[in-house]
Amino acid sequence: MTPSAAGHTSADPVLEQAANWLGEGRRVALATVTRTWGSAPRRAGSHMAVAEGGDFTGSVSGGCVESAVIHAAMEVMESGDPQRLKFGVTNEMAWEVGLACGGEVEIYVEAVR
Repeated sequence: MTPSAAGHTSADPVLEQAANWLGEGRRVALATVTRTWGSAPRRAGSHMAVAEGGDFTGSVSGGCVESAVIHAAMEVMESGDPQRLKFGVTNEMAWEVGLACGGEVEIYVEAVR
C-alpha cells in the first residue's frame, strides 16, 4: 500500500477484502476479466473475489453473468481447478443478461491461497 497525497491508499479494495477473508480462514476464488469484445460493462483486468458462503466483492460484468461467475467460483474453491468462462449474447438479449450492446467477455476464475 502506498498512501497518496489525499491520505488514501492504492490498495485494490477487492484484493484487500480477499486477503481479509483468507485471514479469517475462509476459502476464496478470484474472477478476472481477461478479454472483452464489443461493448462490455467491465474492462479487462476487472475482478471479483468470492468467499465460501457466497460473499463477494467487485464486479466482472453484471446481471446474470455475475451469478454464473459466483457459481463457478464455488466450484473452483471446491475442486481447486481453475475455469475459463466466456459469455456473449445477441444485441436483443444483451440487457437481459447484463451485457450492454451485445458484447462478449472472457473471465478466468482461480482459487486463491
